Amino acid sequence: MTDWLLALVPTYGPWLLALCAFASSLMVPIPSSVLVLAAGGFVAAGDLSATATAGAVLAGVVAGDQSGFQIGRRGGARLIDRLAAKAPPVGRAAALLSRHGGMAVFLSRWLFSPLGPYVTLTAGAARLGWLTFTLWDIAGAAVWVAIWLGLGYAFTGNLAAASSLAVSTLGFIAAGVATLALGWWLIATIRAERASRRADP
Repeated sequence: MTDWLLALVPTYGPWLLALCAFASSLMVPIPSSVLVLAAGGFVAAGDLSATATAGAVLAGVVAGDQSGFQIGRRGGARLIDRLAAKAPPVGRAAALLSRHGGMAVFLSRWLFSPLGPYVTLTAGAARLGWLTFTLWDIAGAAVWVAIWLGLGYAFTGNLAAASSLAVSTLGFIAAGVATLALGWWLIATIRAERASRRADP
């Protein structure tokens, strides 16, 4: 299916990309990252407009996320419980969201993108504020579009190299974020223990 969709990118351009981004945000198995990479190459070759392409992808992602958010809000906790029993990422998404709120939405758009749809559903079910969700969602989606479209532009004609670089870079960033989070947790734990000892008579 990937090759078929790639062949359609230069013909249908922004419309196809917006539709695929929308579907991918709703957990439809479409290789949206690869399509955006390819679109970056077509932009570099002058076959597609950079502004129209980026705008279409961003609009598709945000529209899909808004739909997922509303599904989560209407389905509520029961939906999350059912999904969590069948899909472990839902539980991780719920834990991430409960601890970090809007930042979890932002990071799940681009750094931990496989969790994105699950975080979206959970955000709706957990009644995260719509404005908070939307602002963080747009910011994260814009980063995702910039990364994948930009790499496709820079590595015109070499999707494998662009994809490999993206995965490696995002993995490095994720490892750094995890390290910083662990360090923060250790410091907070040590401080809490010290405070507890001082409070003991």
